[in-house]
Amino acid sequence: MKFLRNLFLFITLFNTFLFAQFEKNILILNSYHRGFLYSDNIIKGIENSFYKTDEIDVIVLYMDYKRVNQKGYLNKLLELYSLQLKNKQYDTIIAIDKFAYDFAIKNKDKLFNNIPLIYTGIETLSEKLPLNHYSVLSKRDITENIKFINRVMPKLKKLYIINDSLSYEKTNLLVEEALKDKRKRFEIEYIEKSTLEEITKKFSTFKQNEAIFFIKFYEDKTKKLNKDNQIERLIHNIKLPIFITDDLFLTKGVVGGKLVPITKLGNVSGKLALDILAKKQNNLKNNKIYIDYDYKFDSLKLREFNISPYYFYNKYEIINKPLDFFQRHRDLLEILFLLFPLLVLLVIGLLHNIYYRRKTENLLKERIEFDETLLNAIESPIFWQNSEGKIVDFNTKFCSMIDIPAQNLYFSRLKKFRTNKHVGRLLEVLEKYERNPQKYSQFTFVNKNFEKKVLLIKQATYKNDGIDLGLVTIFTDITKEIEIEKEKERNQEFLIQQSKLAEIGEIFSAIAHQWKAPLVEITTIAQESFYANGENNKENESYVKDIMTQVKYMNDTINDFQDFIKPSNKKTTFDIYEAITSLLKIVEHNIKFNYIKVDITLKENTNVRVYGYRNEFMQSFLNIINNAKDELVKKDFKNRSIKIEIFNDQNKLFVNIKDNAGGIDEKNIENIFNPYYSTKESGSGIGLYMAKVIIEDKMHGKITVRNTKVGACFTIILEQN
Repeated sequence: MKFLRNLFLFITLFNTFLFAQFEKNILILNSYHRGFLYSDNIIKGIENSFYKTDEIDVIVLYMDYKRVNQKGYLNKLLELYSLQLKNKQYDTIIAIDKFAYDFAIKNKDKLFNNIPLIYTGIETLSEKLPLNHYSVLSKRDITENIKFINRVMPKLKKLYIINDSLSYEKTNLLVEEALKDKRKRFEIEYIEKSTLEEITKKFSTFKQNEAIFFIKFYEDKTKKLNKDNQIERLIHNIKLPIFITDDLFLTKGVVGGKLVPITKLGNVSGKLALDILAKKQNNLKNNKIYIDYDYKFDSLKLREFNISPYYFYNKYEIINKPLDFFQRHRDLLEILFLLFPLLVLLVIGLLHNIYYRRKTENLLKERIEFDETLLNAIESPIFWQNSEGKIVDFNTKFCSMIDIPAQNLYFSRLKKFRTNKHVGRLLEVLEKYERNPQKYSQFTFVNKNFEKKVLLIKQATYKNDGIDLGLVTIFTDITKEIEIEKEKERNQEFLIQQSKLAEIGEIFSAIAHQWKAPLVEITTIAQESFYANGENNKENESYVKDIMTQVKYMNDTINDFQDFIKPSNKKTTFDIYEAITSLLKIVEHNIKFNYIKVDITLKENTNVRVYGYRNEFMQSFLNIINNAKDELVKKDFKNRSIKIEIFNDQNKLFVNIKDNAGGIDEKNIENIFNPYYSTKESGSGIGLYMAKVIIEDKMHGKITVRNTKVGACFTIILEQN
């Protein structure tokens, strides 16, 4: 028993001796005091790097530089550390910030001899490092943070730079350099010599399109040292978006930015110390390590100030994220796993939905990046109004529509520009639409180029958490659709007319077939009667000749009308003059019966050849002639006349049809070509409408009407090759 106790004691002493031989001592010289967030986070990072290494013993000396900086202080520190570190051997020294590093360099022969020294901090060392000295560096990226603020707040009007007096001159130079090309966009105000109370009061209320770039504020204008918890309260009380340069106060109410990772500084410094102890430090360039920056943002503040960094950066970290599905429903999921055999299909469905949700989020992220560009690419004018009726956003088409520059519209009410004729018209339409959306959803609008457009109004309310935030108004141009619809109506009328003409043609062909046989019989009977009498006198011969002439006229008339009444199957090149004379020949008796004199004037060297549908042209011409005839018959006078003029002008063929019926009432002249508008008997207005459809759609010409001194004048204008 005694032997075993002695053996156990020997093993314990041996392990203690062996452990002492392999234990490494690391001294941390901290420029500041315990509780200073910046240096505490660095030390935390250093200690984390040693977590899995039992052979490391760490001693931290707090130099309290910020609170004690009197003359002779360094000498007292030297005396204290000489006693404290006497007979103590350290393998590596880590100096946090410049004060500790300068102290170690100055007193290395007295305290540290040739011990490896690591400098870590935000301040950059300008001098070349001595042998066996190393550095882990980072610095505040003023330039990139300014660019970041400019990108995520495109409507920024004023930026406040908060920086204490310890290093404001150097920092302000960097700010000025970064803002060199941004001065035209927003105003800058430096806040350097102030107090926490003054800053809190200045930014206690929210101001639209203003932000703060918070660099640091450890010392106020009275040289008083601000504590970390005081700075936290300051940040909490400020009502503007705050952008920072390091991650110390990231969870305390700031938006974020391109940040120096303070804890990472310590972590990398600790790993470097381990490499030095293991003799693996020789691969360092210039014995320096530069820490990469991290883009970090607080989700709560991003949503509060409607800031979206996702458009511009791919790599970033979001803190204070809303709990995901699994975190919110942990208890439910535990129950589901207990019931797993019965709910396996449901779990597969949930996983499938999660997969597509993530996929949709990625697609949405890509899509958001182009929202503004796509908005301006939309042909329809769009604008947003908030709950107060102020315009918060719009696209370029809306600016062009009302002819007002974009910079004048932001956060202005539309009623402010009522004197603008375009805005006045728009307000009138929107007021009617508000009263009766169904009745007044469509309106006509004349733009700045004097183009008449037909627009459709669509409005929708956008909300957040069930609260109405404003109104989106979209104006859709449906001019082409209206024209296409009218074109379809005209084509339908044309098809109906053609169908009627085809039916009449078939009926008339049957009648003509029935009539031609009796006409042949009449001719035969007349000839037999003449030769049967045997009296070959001139009187009988004249009778027979008159009968033959009338029969031939009737037969020719039937043939002409039969050709006219049939619709044209395809376009051909035809003679306008010949078509008009043929038509007048068909209606000659009707014209003469009403005592109307028709004169045709064909100007010399007129090209009368056109390409189109001959019979349809004759039909439209007949409708105009019948309209003139109907108006002339109403007039009780004998001098009724229709004059037709045919001539060329600039590769176009003009046909004027003039009557002396007194003209058309000026209030009716604009509606004369409408399909169901007429000042005559019911149904007679469709004729001029069909004439317009045929001339414009089938002949690709134009028809107009005007009043002369004695009557109306219809003009048909046709293109010629």
